[in-house]
Amino acid sequence: MKKQTQKKATYKLKDLKLDKEEREMLKSFERGEWETVANFEEELKLAKETARNSLRKDVRINIRLSSIDLTHIKQRAAYEGLPYQSLIASVLHMYAAGHLKRCKS
Repeated sequence: MKKQTQKKATYKLKDLKLDKEEREMLKSFERGEWETVANFEEELKLAKETARNSLRKDVRINIRLSSIDLTHIKQRAAYEGLPYQSLIASVLHMYAAGHLKRCKS
């Protein structure tokens, strides 16, 4: 069996459509700042289990919203290509995980 050689990716950074965080990650990778995980299989298993546990929807709640808020949420969800209930669950999850902060007016 012949050993396949991996072609080096040829790209120009300016041609990639990356957001600011993605550009920083790419630059960090290219500077050689990333390290291989020693126990990759174990870490992968842990990450999958964590994702499965955090994404499992095992509790049902009922909330009351104004009709205008629900209309706006449904519009945003349609724009994002998501069911509106999934969008609501995602926003609540991000807030609970500390990824969304309250804006000070």
